[in-house]
Amino acid sequence: MSHKKVPLLRLEPRAETARVMVYAAPLIAVVLTLIGGSVLFALMGFAPHVALYNFFIAPISDTYGLSELAVKATPLVLIAIGLSLGFRANVWNIGAEGQLTIGALFGGMVALALNDLTGWYILPLEIIAGVLAGMAWAAIPAFLRTRFNTNEILVSLMLTYIAQLLLNLLVHGVLRDPAALGFPQSKAFSDSTLLPTILDGTRVTSSTIITLLIVGIAWVVVAKSFVGFQIRVAGLAPAAARYAGFRQPRLVWMTLLAGGGLAGLAGIFEVAGPIGQLQPTISPGYGFTAIIVAFLGRLHPLGILLAGLLVALSYLGGEAVQINMGMPLAVTGVFQGMLLFFLLACDVLVSYRIRWRGTGQGAVTGARAAKG
Repeated sequence: MSHKKVPLLRLEPRAETARVMVYAAPLIAVVLTLIGGSVLFALMGFAPHVALYNFFIAPISDTYGLSELAVKATPLVLIAIGLSLGFRANVWNIGAEGQLTIGALFGGMVALALNDLTGWYILPLEIIAGVLAGMAWAAIPAFLRTRFNTNEILVSLMLTYIAQLLLNLLVHGVLRDPAALGFPQSKAFSDSTLLPTILDGTRVTSSTIITLLIVGIAWVVVAKSFVGFQIRVAGLAPAAARYAGFRQPRLVWMTLLAGGGLAGLAGIFEVAGPIGQLQPTISPGYGFTAIIVAFLGRLHPLGILLAGLLVALSYLGGEAVQINMGMPLAVTGVFQGMLLFFLLACDVLVSYRIRWRGTGQGAVTGARAAKG
């Protein structure tokens, strides 16, 4: 007689997924993150309401704070838009951080080479170099995926560390400013190589406007174009996509190059904008955080825009509670981690229901099987 152990609980697919819950899940995840954050602050010995105010309200209580929100949100939204195209097609680019870094490096080298010149063509050349560098970095996992069926998750992720090491090597070496007193940084970019500021007294540059335009273009591509239709079908029904003659390798190349190009664009926007030079670290992890932004925004361009603002606020909030309340800056990562955890949990529960032992048809079947 065989005795099969019936699990205490299991996940059972729902017969039908409520559409309203699909879009409500990110809001529920945000609420749960606020509750979890309150518990975290209380355990750390801080009044939750004071900590939450300093984290979410104080950073954007004036014009400068709102401008910094735009500065932080711009790279997040830009990268997440590119990643969302691949995620829709089941192409998993996890190396946007490396593509951002390599785009910043090569675009920055063009800026340094033209640092003493003036002309309208300098910024376009920087931007083109950054975009092409990001695309070239993303082309490596695209080639290996389509040619050898290599996992693009691992390849793109490992390339991130190579990009970071390459940046460190050059900034500590041939690109280091001789007048920097030994600090690993390049010369400051000249005014002709920097993005124009659109609000006096702030760090908001024209990159924010360009990002908004790209959000609109992405919406048109996803919702109205045949390419967007192919991407959606490839993600939702791969067999149907093959039957319809949609070429999977072409979609892999297209989505990975788009993600790499936009990540590289975000990189050159950072070094030609708020940073103004090449440094050993270009971003605080925008390429990885953009993954959260993409899924929080439901892979939709407008949703990504709103999600980017929320996640950007977590960066500002982390800095605010560090300065005003003496908390560690790591609280930013904790909040972002909780947000991702609750979002994934909500997504699972939207598509599945929890069945406890002794409930549901599956339990009866399991009990019969256990009796042999």
